[in-house]
Amino acid sequence: MLHSMSTTPESDSVRSATDVNEEIRALWFRAGGTLSGEERREYQRLVLEWAEAAPSSPTQAA
Repeated sequence: MLHSMSTTPESDSVRSATDVNEEIRALWFRAGGTLSGEERREYQRLVLEWAEAAPSSPTQAA
């Protein structure tokens, strides 16, 4: 369940990959599948946040 639509990550807590993924999905839904320039920047920020929060898979380990 999506509790907030924050546009900036909280500095003292790290959101889970699941929470960030929900926000990404909500962004695409609100945008109707086509992102504006501002929405694209938000999407890129969210993807980076998601990548940092997502657990590494065994195939990605070096």
